[in-house]
Amino acid sequence: MGPMLSTQAISCGVLSLCFSFLSNAERRSSFMKWLCTFLKGSKPGEPNRRRPRITAGEEDTLWQPPVRPKNDPPRNDNEELDRAIAESIAEDVKPPKERNHKGDSNDEDLARAIQDSLNMNPYTPYNPYAPSQAQPRGHRVCGRCKHEIGHGHYLSCMGIYWHPQCFRCCSCGHPIRETEFTLLGTDPYHKLCYKELHHPKCDVCLQFIPTNRSGLIEYRAHPFWGQKYCPLHEQDGTPRCCSCEKMEPRNTKYMSLGDGRSLCMECLGSAVMDTGECQPLYHSIRDYYEGMNMKLDQQIPMLLVERQALNEAMEGESKGPHHMPETRGLCLSEEQTVSSIFRRPRIGGNRLLDMRTQPQKLTRRCEVTAILVLYGLPRLLTGSILAHELMHGWLRLKGYRNLNAEVEEGICQVMSYLWLESEILPASSRHAPSSSYASSSSSYPPTSSKKGGISHTEKKLGEFFMHQIANDTSTAYGDGFRTAYAAVNKYGLRQTLNHIRLTGGFPV
Repeated sequence: MGPMLSTQAISCGVLSLCFSFLSNAERRSSFMKWLCTFLKGSKPGEPNRRRPRITAGEEDTLWQPPVRPKNDPPRNDNEELDRAIAESIAEDVKPPKERNHKGDSNDEDLARAIQDSLNMNPYTPYNPYAPSQAQPRGHRVCGRCKHEIGHGHYLSCMGIYWHPQCFRCCSCGHPIRETEFTLLGTDPYHKLCYKELHHPKCDVCLQFIPTNRSGLIEYRAHPFWGQKYCPLHEQDGTPRCCSCEKMEPRNTKYMSLGDGRSLCMECLGSAVMDTGECQPLYHSIRDYYEGMNMKLDQQIPMLLVERQALNEAMEGESKGPHHMPETRGLCLSEEQTVSSIFRRPRIGGNRLLDMRTQPQKLTRRCEVTAILVLYGLPRLLTGSILAHELMHGWLRLKGYRNLNAEVEEGICQVMSYLWLESEILPASSRHAPSSSYASSSSSYPPTSSKKGGISHTEKKLGEFFMHQIANDTSTAYGDGFRTAYAAVNKYGLRQTLNHIRLTGGFPV
């Protein structure tokens, strides 16, 4: 009987324990909530009795066991296990519907908490005290992909960081494995790629422009065309176009005119080569003068000549206009015999062949014997020279005597500039001094040379010739032009010429 009573007592004890936990099913809910809170962490601003203890410099969070109240009796280690077993038994004896109905929400919370704990960033320890996740010390962002760099390998230079696979040249896109590279802002380059992109190249030899003794890149650049070239090309005999002043690139050949001059292909396209070819242009410029009520009463011969013939004629001129170092036109007042170009030469390779010249005796019938112009120049440059020399002839025929170089060359340069302006600019944007000279003419007369219009290349050449006139540094041609042009703009061409006749100078 003793052992049986003991067994009944034990059975009753287990049954009473089960019913005790079954009547207190809410305790399981508390346990589940505690477990969810453990996995999720406390909400911002919510007090938490079981606060974690975070160790500086470590990524794992260490938790302290919950503190029991002082009046709670101490529990042994098996009590928590017995309680969990009892709760499991109590859950099993519940009806299925009740068990599923009451456990769904807790199970979902538990699953959600476990999932959230798995999705946490493994590189940054979670701080339940902070209202928002602040970036930890040593936070780095890749300078190329802009993503965060974790605890793996990385490259750094001057405060910029990259993933190893992101450290690529911004020009060719290939990885940079050399120990030396170039950094432009946050963009890395191979040294050769950077040099190819940003180091200036010579437009003549097509090589990188070398540095000088001070380690600086030194080069020359044309003020109008912007052509860059090494300084040594000014002394190594590199040909320069006698018209536009561009230097000959190594991959291009200029046309040799046979007298020490060279002509680029752009200027050769509109070059005037013989006297007969130049006659229509000459007559159109005479018409331009006539349209401004500045008609030349005398028929002045015009000849296209070689460089040597022009220099010889200039030496035989005892007096007259002042000349530039490189003379390209001449207004003769003495009787001379000059060799003019009779027939256009033939082009063979990069040279002119079969040039025909003939001597022509010039007799003096008036104050002007003839106008000579250097052959082989583009149409607009030839026309600007003719306009300049015709003004010398007009001044002599109208009795303007003993003018100093700055006044005479200055007003002649103004006429050359105005003619170029009439050729390349639309009528609405031109300077119109003719309305101040004669009331019967308020705009420029049309010229026969513009019937077919001009190309973009020829227009750029005309702009360059105007730039040359406006920026000449010589006293007679440069300063004289700027003073004369200012007077014409202020007083008009007619009053300026009248003032020159009376005083020998420009009006102020």
